[in-house]
Amino acid sequence: MSKLMIQGTASSVGKSVLVAALCRIFTQDGFKVVPFKSQNMSLNSYITLTGKEMGRAQVLQAYACGLEPEFYMNPILLKPTSDKKSQVIVNGNVYGNFTAMEYHNMKSMFKDMIKEQFEDLERKFDIVVIEGAGSPAEINLRDKDIVNMGMAEIANAPVLIVGDIDKGGVFASLAGTMLLLNNEERKRVKGTIINKFRGDVEILKPGLTMLEDIIHIPCLGVVPYFRLMLEDEDGAIEFSKKVTAPIDIAVIKLPHISNFTDIDPLKNEKDVSIRFIESKEEFGNPDILIIPGSKNTIGDLIALRKTGLEDLIKEYSNIGNIIGICGGYQMLGRWIKDPYGVETDEKEIEGMDLLDIGTVFNEEKTTTRIEAETIGLKGNMKVYGYEIHMGICEYGDKAKKLFEIVDKNGEKANYPDGTVNEKGNIMGTYIHGIFDGTEFREYILNNIRSKKGLPLRRSDIYESLRDKELNKLADIVRNSLDMKRIYKIIGREFV
Repeated sequence: MSKLMIQGTASSVGKSVLVAALCRIFTQDGFKVVPFKSQNMSLNSYITLTGKEMGRAQVLQAYACGLEPEFYMNPILLKPTSDKKSQVIVNGNVYGNFTAMEYHNMKSMFKDMIKEQFEDLERKFDIVVIEGAGSPAEINLRDKDIVNMGMAEIANAPVLIVGDIDKGGVFASLAGTMLLLNNEERKRVKGTIINKFRGDVEILKPGLTMLEDIIHIPCLGVVPYFRLMLEDEDGAIEFSKKVTAPIDIAVIKLPHISNFTDIDPLKNEKDVSIRFIESKEEFGNPDILIIPGSKNTIGDLIALRKTGLEDLIKEYSNIGNIIGICGGYQMLGRWIKDPYGVETDEKEIEGMDLLDIGTVFNEEKTTTRIEAETIGLKGNMKVYGYEIHMGICEYGDKAKKLFEIVDKNGEKANYPDGTVNEKGNIMGTYIHGIFDGTEFREYILNNIRSKKGLPLRRSDIYESLRDKELNKLADIVRNSLDMKRIYKIIGREFV
């Protein structure tokens, strides 16, 4: 059994993508590979086939291994609900809402569970590729660490440390990280990786030699800056504000925006531009406005009121096209109630009153993988995706159902989801991944193309595109790293 851990000098240095790349490389080379991240903090989550919740980064890594994503690849998921509080997901289920200090004091409780799960993966797979979180040099968190060097100790894993040169200061960050590790932790570090490099590597080489002389750890490669159509890390996403293509899709960048990966399939359409807006001045005249998911729907709705964006959305609803997803869907309704204080202390708030629904937050979370068919639009289109919500919608007399759920976690089902107004220009749904399938995506975009006199297009299958992009990623990273040395580090023969 082999294992390798990727840690970073900071958040958003590229750990998730490099883990995905190594997962695909090892898999291409004939090994049975699995990703693992003991603790992930992310508002982008996913529901497995068994209805368990996990972080999206490990989903991409699972696909890189040719595996169906499973919750044990990410046993602890933290979903921030405010600056000081998070919902804690353990083994795919809600464990509770805790402050940062409360959770910090709880972490040691999970060590045995994490150890058992990791050892089980060791028995079942040839190689486990482990991802750290943030930086291992957070010395204030060392005593209860379960995700960086604490995880490396649990797994007895060799560590590679990644630094992001694009932001500047990569030599100082790598050297500083090594300085703040204790002797036992330093012994685990077998190499460094410079990520996101632009320019001539020859100019960089003297610096690599000097860094090796300082920290006595070899640099195993320099990965160039690249752009691929793959999901972004939470902190690494570029929230573009420019219109760059004929179809202008604007997405409200909510303060607690979640599951913005729902938008990714739209980014892959050649004539579509995605931009994120936070103020009235940025609104413009989009062809489609998307209000995405939120981890604090009531708080984000209040924020939209304070910025004046709600008034603009209501004005735009008379002439434009609006799609609300999960929290965005709830905001479009007449009211939202939170009797149990699931999100905030606000017990009830008025919605935008653009769809005839109301929402009540429940104490239990709905987490399902679903297949559905359209019932409120022309034609019978199939969609698939997943639900993650604690709100339950109540339909008003004027509400027109949008979808019929026909499969729930692999079993036949028959219940409605979503709403569309009579005019057909405002719709909302709880289904995340709604644009992953080609039929609904084509329907929405071709309606816009038809109105604008643009050529109609067929949409590419998103999963096929993702797989091709993962192979491109593997090629870039394989050609950038000393794979022979990496195989030696994990005790495997170089392929």
